[in-house]
Amino acid sequence: MRSATKPGVSGRWSPTSNVPDGVTEVTYVHVVGTSVWVADAPAEVSWRQHVVGVLDGVAWHAVEVPNGIDPSDGAAVDLYAYHGRAGEDAWLAAGRAVQLVEWGRTHRFCGRCATLTEPSRGERAMRCPACGLVAFPRLAPAMITLVTRGDDGPDQEALLARGVQWRIPMYSCLAGFVEPGESLEGAVVREVFEEVGLTVGDVQYRGSQPWPFPHSLMIGFRARYVSGDLVLDESEIRDAGWYRRACLPQIPPGISIARKLIDEWLGEP
Repeated sequence: MRSATKPGVSGRWSPTSNVPDGVTEVTYVHVVGTSVWVADAPAEVSWRQHVVGVLDGVAWHAVEVPNGIDPSDGAAVDLYAYHGRAGEDAWLAAGRAVQLVEWGRTHRFCGRCATLTEPSRGERAMRCPACGLVAFPRLAPAMITLVTRGDDGPDQEALLARGVQWRIPMYSCLAGFVEPGESLEGAVVREVFEEVGLTVGDVQYRGSQPWPFPHSLMIGFRARYVSGDLVLDESEIRDAGWYRRACLPQIPPGISIARKLIDEWLGEP
């Protein structure tokens, strides 16, 4: 990866809709299905491109690869594998590329009148030339929370759960999408009660993470147990339990904000 930082570019990774002045080098993220293949030139100049941002002074462009074509000859990898190969900032850039390409693929036509859309000048949007409907990139906010029980200290417990669709016996934080008209904190309280039957309070924001599977924004919280016994929604949760720091089950890898929430708790006195 080239590392020279160009004038006018702040920080290592900067998402943007336009290439800043002075940035001339370009890396191309070819999006093959939902996998990525990074190259120094586009495999086909006629394929639609989206400006992703600037990483280490190099502009990143997303390339929409048509369905059924693989210019990488099998070298493209999914975002999980790419994280291990490229590191956090490049993974963020590649994830943004996948989200922008998926948005472009699914908004070629107006959702109101079916007219072919066109890029909107001056903003990241697709505009219908017939009826004027503007479609921005889709983003689905989802809360994720680590619930703790007991006073702060070595005897405090954390609630971890295993989803019904997970193929491996991994336990993680509870998560769910925010409903229309709902606050983030309200979503935490509702989702915890719906998924495991517990009432929680003292909901505190801890951080966020773009999650391009396919277009989520994970918003992390801590919450404290208030009352109730574990009653699982068996359509969502296979198993759940309270765990102390010294006897945790298998937990998520470092790619996820869930692991960051758990690691933060593990590091507390």
